[in-house]
Amino acid sequence: MATDLAAALRLEERLRALALALGFDRAGIAQLGPTPESRRYPDWIARGRHGEMAWMERNVEPRVDPRALFEGARSALVVALVYDRAEPEPAPARAASATGRVARYAGGADYHDVMKERLRALGEALEALAARPVRWRAYVDTGPLLERVVAAQAGLGWIGKNTCLIDPELGSFLFLGALVCDLELVPDAREPDHCGTCRACLDACPTDAFPEPYALDASKCLAYTTIELRGAIPEPLRAPQGDWVFGCDVCQDVCPWNRRTRRTIPPDRGGLRAALAAPPAWVRPALAWLLSLDEDAWRAATRRTALRRAKHRFLLRNALVAAGNSGDRSLVPAIERHLHGPDALLAEHARWALERLASSA
Repeated sequence: MATDLAAALRLEERLRALALALGFDRAGIAQLGPTPESRRYPDWIARGRHGEMAWMERNVEPRVDPRALFEGARSALVVALVYDRAEPEPAPARAASATGRVARYAGGADYHDVMKERLRALGEALEALAARPVRWRAYVDTGPLLERVVAAQAGLGWIGKNTCLIDPELGSFLFLGALVCDLELVPDAREPDHCGTCRACLDACPTDAFPEPYALDASKCLAYTTIELRGAIPEPLRAPQGDWVFGCDVCQDVCPWNRRTRRTIPPDRGGLRAALAAPPAWVRPALAWLLSLDEDAWRAATRRTALRRAKHRFLLRNALVAAGNSGDRSLVPAIERHLHGPDALLAEHARWALERLASSA
């Protein structure tokens, strides 16, 4: 028994080392099973806090207990990668007029593709290291797995009051991925919750999307309304949207654990952060430019990025709301183009934007 345990520990150490060599910033081992966090998932769905994301209603069992992902699933190697390197600088040239904001993770290469490629390399190495056939699957926000919950099980951090995973050294601007396998690996110890009495994220949320600490009502979250919502943005959420056109970082920006004086960001060993960095045009995109994008231009500008998730039509919708909130009347011609266009959804948001600009004059 002692020999088996020593062999397992050696395998874990080699897996962690390989994960770091592939460019990930953290790696830990989780033993799969239900947790207090995952057991709350069915109630979260029952309360309708997932909005219109009907796909979240499916495959509830493996979200609660990841051992149901596939026969024999027992452990997970969970990895984390910091994607926020520094405070974004305004984009040159086009930033002379009103700009929008994009969540830090979204403007560069699609993290799903970049992370999954490295995780698959880990899976192939796992089979060689284990010296036996291993059943494994890689997940990067692409399957019925609650990555943040499994990452907390693997000791990579704790789930904060804003429902993000927080690493005490790296903060919460993290991409997470998991390699689920049928090996019995020794898990890492969990990180205690260090949020204490802090309410910074709860109080700063522009749409009051946290009904209570550690609980998110996604239907009110700007990350949902600007990316996942396929329809009109509810009017009460439009003014609070401010200049966000894709996602929102407010609850992370105000988190004390994300202060740069507190964080230690490792070297970009595998070039992953460089690959995921947003080009200047998407750091602070000009609203006039966004509103001018036709389908072909949008496809070219968002090629191989996570920005594709919002679709062309809904990025325009978001930009119209941001234009209305901007106070920049030079955007009126760009807004009017959509007011008189064939898309009723965009016309309604354009009308709101013009009324908002007029009321702020």
